[in-house]
Amino acid sequence: MANLMTKAARRTAIGEAGNEPAQAGPPPPSHVGPTLKRLRLERKLSLAALAEKSGVSVGMLSQIERDISNPSLRVLTQIRQALNVPASALFEPPGSKSTGDPDFVRRAADHPFLDLGFCTKELLTAGGQHNIQLMILHVPPGGNSGPQPVAYPAEKGGLMLEGELVLRVGERESVLNPGDSFVFSSSIPHAFQNPSSSVHAKLLWVIGKFPSDPQI
Repeated sequence: MANLMTKAARRTAIGEAGNEPAQAGPPPPSHVGPTLKRLRLERKLSLAALAEKSGVSVGMLSQIERDISNPSLRVLTQIRQALNVPASALFEPPGSKSTGDPDFVRRAADHPFLDLGFCTKELLTAGGQHNIQLMILHVPPGGNSGPQPVAYPAEKGGLMLEGELVLRVGERESVLNPGDSFVFSSSIPHAFQNPSSSVHAKLLWVIGKFPSDPQI
C-alpha cells in the first residue's frame, strides 16, 4: 500500500534505539490513493477524463485511488502531471501544514513520508510553491523505480548518503556509493535500482523545474 507518515510516526514504528521494531501499533494511514482521488475531484475530472489526460488506464487509476496497486515512478509522474500538481502535493493531506514556523522552514520531526513500495520518499521542502523540491529517497534492497524509465522536463541532482544505487540515464548507468553526487536533465529517460539483497539505500534527491514547466 502507498502510505504517508510523519517522521515522528516513523520513529515510533522502527524504534528510536535502532532498527528494532517498537511496540506494535496501528498501521500508518494510506494517503496516496485518497490524495490522488481528492486532487482529481477538486479538478472535476472523471476517472475516464484523467485516464485520457494521463495515459493511465481507468482500471489502473481506480486501483491506485483505492490503494490496491502501487504506481511506478513513471505512472505516478504521468498522473500528477495530468493533474498539474507538484510532487509535494502528494505528501500533504489537507490541514497537515505546521503553523508555528515561517513558511520557508520544515522541522526534522515534521517530514512527511510517502511509501510507494519500491521506495519511500521523505519530503524536506517547506510548504508552498517552489521551483525546487528536496527529498530523501529510501530504497529497500532490490527496490527500483519501475519497469519503465521516467522522463519529463526538469533538472535532477542528488547525493548518495547510504548504501548503493545503480542510476541509469539514457543509455548509460553508474553505480553510486556514499559521497557520490550527480546532476542530469530528467527529460532524458532515467531509472534507478538498489542492487543489494540486504542493504537499504538512502540518497538526497533534488528536483528543479525548467522555467517553461509549471509543475515539478
